[in-house]
Amino acid sequence: MTALVGTTLGVWLGVTVVIMGFVAFMTGHALANTWRPRWQVVIYALLLGLVDRFLIWALFRGTPWLLTGYVIDAAFLVGLGLLSYRLTEARKMVTQYPWLYERAGPLSWRARKSAG
Repeated sequence: MTALVGTTLGVWLGVTVVIMGFVAFMTGHALANTWRPRWQVVIYALLLGLVDRFLIWALFRGTPWLLTGYVIDAAFLVGLGLLSYRLTEARKMVTQYPWLYERAGPLSWRARKSAG
């Protein structure tokens, strides 16, 4: 694990999954809440991946410029941010436009059938 992400499993889980995962989740939520485009989640999550690598290096003496570590961290953060974005987007579409849409699962919605 150290050769792949540049630190121990415990540090990676604590910093990347718990701390930066929460930040990525809230970033996706905030961007969806303000109707920002989905591609902004990717940009912010890639930047969060850099912050993650810095924190691992500064706090735990991890390998700072390990490409595989950054790719794994950034992919995880992008995925979590996009998941949060879609969850929030689906909730907003159903709650803001209840006469048009109904839930079709946690990540999607569908047009309501007209009553008549």
